[in-house]
Amino acid sequence: MAGNVHVSIEGHVAILTNDNPDKHNAFDDEMDAQLFAAFADIAGNPEIRAVIWRAEGKSFSSGRDVGSIGTNKTDLTHHQLMQRGHRGILQVLDLDVPVLVACKGWTIGGSFQRALLCDIRVAAEGARFMLPEATHGVMPDTGGVARLFQMAGHGVVSDMVLTGRVLSAEEALAHGVVSRVVPADALDSVVREMAEAIAAAPPLTIKLARRVIANLASPEVRASMQEELLAQTVLTTSHDFGEFKAARAGEREPRYTRG
Repeated sequence: MAGNVHVSIEGHVAILTNDNPDKHNAFDDEMDAQLFAAFADIAGNPEIRAVIWRAEGKSFSSGRDVGSIGTNKTDLTHHQLMQRGHRGILQVLDLDVPVLVACKGWTIGGSFQRALLCDIRVAAEGARFMLPEATHGVMPDTGGVARLFQMAGHGVVSDMVLTGRVLSAEEALAHGVVSRVVPADALDSVVREMAEAIAAAPPLTIKLARRVIANLASPEVRASMQEELLAQTVLTTSHDFGEFKAARAGEREPRYTRG
């Protein structure tokens, strides 16, 4: 059964749920479309004052279905496909209300980057974070690296992007990637309590406070996404990426050039 993303509204809180637990909530094109439509609906609902982004199953999201990385089954060019993805997730930055992410199990790749673009992340004990794109011959391209750089600095970002290392919940807390680490069975209730506290505050206060914070952080994110758009488009048409895929298919060692 294909996964989906669905939204429920409870009072002034929207609850956005990744529901593809059999695949650790790996995203495909359909789930992307549902996610972007959900954010559009949230933006158009003046009664919503906070958003919780959570997941069914063991993990928030294992990222993109590995089989779809570097492929394009649409009529769009790769550049246009990335532009569509950027427009979809940039809705998060343009919302008037904060988005709180409940991270558990694995939060990987593009899903980790999307979570980084949100306002607050809370991790369950044992949660793990990863940017494994380089091991698949591509690079992160969803804007989250800029936000991670703002939080954790050059060394941590370089280590995660270039080696694909795993970041534990405790390390994520130490670097400010998450604001709290809580017992796994309390994750949903803690995030809900936080969202309710936000929803109970005067809406204009939250909107303007969020805007001030965003003005400190978002310009670099948007600029980084433009660089990622160009770099990933070049990368996926490069000799090295073709060699990467050929070597994987042929179960042999790749023979790379430099650039």
